[in-house]
Amino acid sequence: MGFRKKNKSPPVLSHEFVIQNHADMVSCLAMIILLGLMFEVTAKFAIMFITVQYNVTQPVNLYQYGPKDVATVFFYLLIAVILHALIQEYILDKMNRRLHLSKTKHSKFNESGQLAAFYLFSFIWGCSILTAEDFATNPTFLWEGYPHTRMVFQVKFFYICQIAYWLHALPELYFQKVRKEDIPRQLYYICLYVVHITGAYVLNLHRLGLVLLVPHYLVELLFHASRLFYFSDENKQKGFTLWALLFVIARLLTLTLSVLTFGFGLPRTENQGFSLAEGNFNVLTIRMTCLAAICLTQAWMMWKFINFQLKKWREHSQNQASKKKAASPKSKPHKREPTRGGAANGVVKSEDKTSPRARKAKAS
Repeated sequence: MGFRKKNKSPPVLSHEFVIQNHADMVSCLAMIILLGLMFEVTAKFAIMFITVQYNVTQPVNLYQYGPKDVATVFFYLLIAVILHALIQEYILDKMNRRLHLSKTKHSKFNESGQLAAFYLFSFIWGCSILTAEDFATNPTFLWEGYPHTRMVFQVKFFYICQIAYWLHALPELYFQKVRKEDIPRQLYYICLYVVHITGAYVLNLHRLGLVLLVPHYLVELLFHASRLFYFSDENKQKGFTLWALLFVIARLLTLTLSVLTFGFGLPRTENQGFSLAEGNFNVLTIRMTCLAAICLTQAWMMWKFINFQLKKWREHSQNQASKKKAASPKSKPHKREPTRGGAANGVVKSEDKTSPRARKAKAS
């Protein structure tokens, strides 16, 4: 991790050196970009990385997207790497040392800690934007006036930060030494986030994307927060029950709003057709492709959810069975029956009560 003091320094530019000092190196790169603002020659290039581009109206600042957004995303990707290292170093590592988790739980704890912080921040930010848009009182704003080529500063900066964060998660798989068996699972959801968020941004569907992201982030926040509490105390599992309920509701809400937008709203708008110059992608092929991508993603998430619940149910059943088996009373030993021929407990009892001398005289 970055910002750590190591007793033994690995060879320069080795894998271990890069992993241990990646945050320091990224910080230097970000500082070089910021220093570019100090010189007139480089300021026009540096400002392209730092500030949001394509301001198209005054005095109300509205923005469009364009190729220069790639530079802005790159800069905030660097910021995301630095913040990731700070959270890991000063919060998660200290908590890990107190909890003494196993290697598997340690990896999951770090993943949930990082994602919980991001989901909390994004959920609050997204709610503040939706409150300003008055979506609750006017849900038709999802498709009215499409194409929505102009965005307020908060919306554009939100998408820039979202894309930057999920792109930064790709090199973090290397920097955090994620286990090989966990890499495919994390790659799946990272790529899904990048594709869906970038698609909503490029296709001018940022209103729908924002509305779908906020409840989804709330559900994911609850899951990772519940997992953090579970790692601290395995008896704290009530959060998973609430998460399971909200997860299903969020999937139904996502499908409902998507079908409403692509199946009923956009086909009835005035601007029909395909035009890159105008940012208009309101044609049947693109609408059905977007709707199919969302539906397939929701189906995949439900499949993973059902498998997760079945696994938890089997583990719970096995734990209950083992507890009942351990609590059952031991079987009592049975009394041994007398042996044949009047033998009991290995001692032969004789029914002749005469004395030994009388028996001897009788025998003679």
